[in-house]
Amino acid sequence: MSKIGNPTSRTRVVREPHRGIYDREAVYQILDEGLVCHVGFVSDGQPFVIPMNYGRSGDHLYLHGSVASRMLRRLDEGVPVCVTVTLLDGLVFARSIFNHSMNYRSAVVLGTAERVEDPREKLEALRKLSEHITPGRWKDVRPPNETELKATLVLRLPIQEFSGKARTGPPVDDESDHALPTWAGVLPMALRAGEPINDPRLDPARGVPDYVKNYSRKK
Repeated sequence: MSKIGNPTSRTRVVREPHRGIYDREAVYQILDEGLVCHVGFVSDGQPFVIPMNYGRSGDHLYLHGSVASRMLRRLDEGVPVCVTVTLLDGLVFARSIFNHSMNYRSAVVLGTAERVEDPREKLEALRKLSEHITPGRWKDVRPPNETELKATLVLRLPIQEFSGKARTGPPVDDESDHALPTWAGVLPMALRAGEPINDPRLDPARGVPDYVKNYSRKK
């Protein structure tokens, strides 16, 4: 697919258009760094927005959950879906409360999801979901068995209609406010992993793997 997406009337950034991102690789970087997406859809006239994890493989997003999930069952029926991912990079403190802001990166993908039927693709999608969260974990654990696979619904969403948006840099104050005796600047924000906590039933001789000890969302 093209590296530069052509924004549609639904994905073109209207508010602060200079912050719009339509480069596919830049949007993929946001998707790959994020952990949680919010899935928006309408069921029986009621809008819902559900947080969940996800994975990306090439030009597709993968969503998964129980076959009993109302959301996944509705998406499997062809209901249009909106998937969003947001990364918070900083709190922006201006000299006036009106000009406070946040530094962020976000991505929006619109489309219609499809059920993954092929067993090999389904297993590979689940591997991608696992590796998206913790690279290296899949090879260390028991893979899903037949019963677990039957209980799991995996959906594939093509990344065709998409856009991103980002804000960076210092506060933008009114010129007259620069003389105010108020601190202004940016407080950087980042997702940081803490110290791993062993399962109480873990073999004491079992060390923490490097991919857990050195965990980071930076790609």
